[in-house]
Amino acid sequence: MPQRQTRIVATLGPASDRPGVLAGLIQAGVDVVRLNFSHGTPDEHRARAAAVREAAAAAGREIGILADLPGPKIRIERFREGRVQLQDGARFDLLAGDATEAATGDENGVGVSYPQLADDLSAGDVLLLDDGMVQLQVERIDGARIVTKVLGDAVLSDRKGLNKLGGGLSLGALTEHDRELIGVAAEIGVDFIAVSFCRSAADMEDARNVARAAGCDAALVAKIERAEAIANLAGIIDASDVVMVARGDLGVEIGDAELPGLQKKIIRETLARNKVVITATQMLQSMVDSPLPTRAEVLDVANAVIDGTDAVMLSAESAAGGFPVQAVQAMARICIGAEKQFDHDTDFEAAERGLERVDHGIAMATMFLTEHLQVAAIVALTESGGTARYLSRFRSPSPIYALSRHASSRRRMSLMRGVFPLAFDSRGLPAEEAARGAIALLFGKGMLPAGARVLFTSGDSMEQLGATNTLRILTVAAIEPSPEIHG
Repeated sequence: MPQRQTRIVATLGPASDRPGVLAGLIQAGVDVVRLNFSHGTPDEHRARAAAVREAAAAAGREIGILADLPGPKIRIERFREGRVQLQDGARFDLLAGDATEAATGDENGVGVSYPQLADDLSAGDVLLLDDGMVQLQVERIDGARIVTKVLGDAVLSDRKGLNKLGGGLSLGALTEHDRELIGVAAEIGVDFIAVSFCRSAADMEDARNVARAAGCDAALVAKIERAEAIANLAGIIDASDVVMVARGDLGVEIGDAELPGLQKKIIRETLARNKVVITATQMLQSMVDSPLPTRAEVLDVANAVIDGTDAVMLSAESAAGGFPVQAVQAMARICIGAEKQFDHDTDFEAAERGLERVDHGIAMATMFLTEHLQVAAIVALTESGGTARYLSRFRSPSPIYALSRHASSRRRMSLMRGVFPLAFDSRGLPAEEAARGAIALLFGKGMLPAGARVLFTSGDSMEQLGATNTLRILTVAAIEPSPEIHG
């Protein structure tokens, strides 16, 4: 069976806490787990992270951990009876600011969690609640009271999310609670931190500063789920390490019709700027209750893979569904099938020109050679994973074995398409010995057969970041147990 290049992210929750499920998820092919900080307690997240580290070690896998911050999600407050039936054309008031605490939700109105909501609205604006299932049109603003008209019969229940059609809400990306949770993420030692509802590069820089002050060097993930983020996309990508196409709230704000094109745009621009991209939200939603995906879901996942996404993500399917392991297995099958459709040459047509960094030039030359030589694998010695990331921007028929002495670097590489990280320490070794040791490691693990031709990248000083400056074509000699190499 061919190696799967696209990575799989699975959210942990009550379903994955059941005995044997986490080990099953890892065996099925999970590469990164997501801790959803919108739910659960810090102690629950600590326990799940510890379980992941233990299960990954037992499986001999590099499994990354992603902490997903709640962000400034606007929610309505609670109703007296838990839910209400809204009638088309009826008046329904939202109460913000000081009026919120005095509000008891009923069919006439409910409080909202964002005190400044009234300041961001004007008559005619459309508000979307419960992922767009409930629509309210603003009629007028009376201080902290927002008078709206219900558009269509609907049922509305406690604590549902609220968005403004077209975006334009002014709240920032990081709440005080988020800042506290970054400290929890630092304590856990997560590999990725996802910033929800970011609007600009400044939001990502703020999150990075908070994380670094907490002693956390995790990679930063920008969740694109606000209309404002689309206008600032290039800057957000440059200020981030990873970008997530968060299709839930993004689809609500910009409308379903615009979402497919924007998904492709985000993936394309992220890859062009040499960053990593995740596609998320409702990818196999039916598998919350079914052991098999729908054909539409299969096509959805496959299209994201063909477009070049590094990773696809499961949310409720693995966190709360009845078939978490089957969902990962289905995702893996779909990815492998879709990867057969890759058109490798098109990557070079859009590749960066006028390169200034030597390591980027080495990576591009490496990927060019994979198209013109029979190559079993690419072997990259790397400190931070930067070389592997740049190599993975080009879809290659050959696996990229990325060898690093840093566990944190290896776990961050677990999110990169086509990259398979392994532990290897080349410090102090002459170039020839480092190459020999790396090839011997892969040969011993059955990853390279005798006689295989490989492309090998390294640097004169592997203790320095960005030091990759050498590309060699090597052949694994038919000698066991310590294979020789020929340049």
